[in-house]
Amino acid sequence: MMPGTFAILTIDEKVDYGYFLTDGDERVLLHKSEVIGEIEVGEKIEVFFVIDAQERLYATMKKPLITDQSYGWVEVVDVVDDMGAFVDIGLSKDALVAMDHLPFLREVWPKPGDKLYCTLKVSGNGRFFVRLATEEIVEPLFKDADRSLFNKEISGTVYRMIVAGSFILTEEGYKGFIHSSQRTVEPRLGETVTGRVIDVKEDGTLNVSLLPRKHEALSGDAERIYGYMQERGGAMPFNDKSDPDDIYERFELSKGAFKRALGHLMKNGRVYQKDGWTYFKEQQDQ
Repeated sequence: MMPGTFAILTIDEKVDYGYFLTDGDERVLLHKSEVIGEIEVGEKIEVFFVIDAQERLYATMKKPLITDQSYGWVEVVDVVDDMGAFVDIGLSKDALVAMDHLPFLREVWPKPGDKLYCTLKVSGNGRFFVRLATEEIVEPLFKDADRSLFNKEISGTVYRMIVAGSFILTEEGYKGFIHSSQRTVEPRLGETVTGRVIDVKEDGTLNVSLLPRKHEALSGDAERIYGYMQERGGAMPFNDKSDPDDIYERFELSKGAFKRALGHLMKNGRVYQKDGWTYFKEQQDQ
């Protein structure tokens, strides 16, 4: 009976707080909180062995999501600055991804809800730890992408980080790379992000951008202008022929960017221009 292993044992005795199981030589406790379904004395059941806080071995009928022989996605449930990230492995106790195995920068550590692809490690004293999968371990999950994905939106989970950028794995099994130039904020390890495919490489992997498309980027400038107009009651003394210096002083935009943003608002029927001013569209007939 070793922590982190499975065994089929016989239910030897029922007690108030659970059951004692035996392999014929040794006995181990199965606490009632670790029982799944209905069981009876004399029945043979499969259990998994765990060490408790007092370093006592106990059995559970709960199946771990990962073992020292398997890898899988596990969810982060807590993060402790001087320790690392705790993940749910399907048992009553969470397991730790030690800080030494997390990124150097604390800002890109995973947060609760993020997911990591890991395996279980059992220390010499029976404690459970979790190790992140290496690139070689993740590689069999990959499938080749085809050119039809170009310019399409795709979502994936960050499983590896290097100085140049972040690697993601999608639910479909595609491997993507987000170069540092294709993001405004570095995603966290374990974070699921959505971006646009900007290249399908010959080896079947993807280059992905988290930057907005050009027309979407304009909307940020447009909303800034629209917000300014809201503050002024729906009108402003600027139009597409306004002085570039006046535009920059007010909005910190070049005249070209201002005209594109204003055009975006006009095209969407939100504003109109008259006599050197720009007004909310709903004011046109007033």
